[in-house]
Amino acid sequence: MKLVIGNKNYSSWSLRPWLLLSAFNVPFEEIQESLAPDGLPQRFARYSPTRRVPVLMDGDLAVWDSLAICEYVSEQYLDGRGWPAEMSQRARARSVCAEIHAGLSGLRSALPMNCRAHRHVDLSAAAAADVARVDAMWSDCLAASSGKGPWLFGEFSIADCFYAPVALRFLTYDVEISEAAQAYVSQLLGHPSVRRWLADAQRETEVIDNDEAGTPV
Repeated sequence: MKLVIGNKNYSSWSLRPWLLLSAFNVPFEEIQESLAPDGLPQRFARYSPTRRVPVLMDGDLAVWDSLAICEYVSEQYLDGRGWPAEMSQRARARSVCAEIHAGLSGLRSALPMNCRAHRHVDLSAAAAADVARVDAMWSDCLAASSGKGPWLFGEFSIADCFYAPVALRFLTYDVEISEAAQAYVSQLLGHPSVRRWLADAQRETEVIDNDEAGTPV
């Protein structure tokens, strides 16, 4: 099985399935493609018709889109353990994943993932509203799962994989969040697989100008 990803410094979409596979010790081969614009459509067309990453290749099957990949991995390799065991919690976990997957565009646009950087950005009203929404969401999930484990739904799940890139954004841009949300960021940053991703990102040297938002701190 192979996972095609972009630059670890910048590719938040790639981090999601990579983290799921890594955290659950599912063997895979990593193929990294630069996100630099030169020849990008042609390079990515080798892997999927969308010409985007991530892409999972399992035998003759190609699965693109980070959520579809995580769903496939959970079903095919984890006996469903990528999601919470209880039905209502699974539904809620899928809901919070869908929210970041298809929404919260103010946050994602204003604060592109940039693991190597420490930068300042003046948040727009839309971005500030999205930060507040994420803070409230994390706090609610953590409170509901209190005593079951330190993750959004007690045990580590796809939901945590989807919000790891947000935690990294909050770190890069020193975003002010509640104590509960900050504790969750620290929990994610301490995960061995997240630490490995960050270490790899720090070793990268390529700069994608469009993702260098804000001013250095």
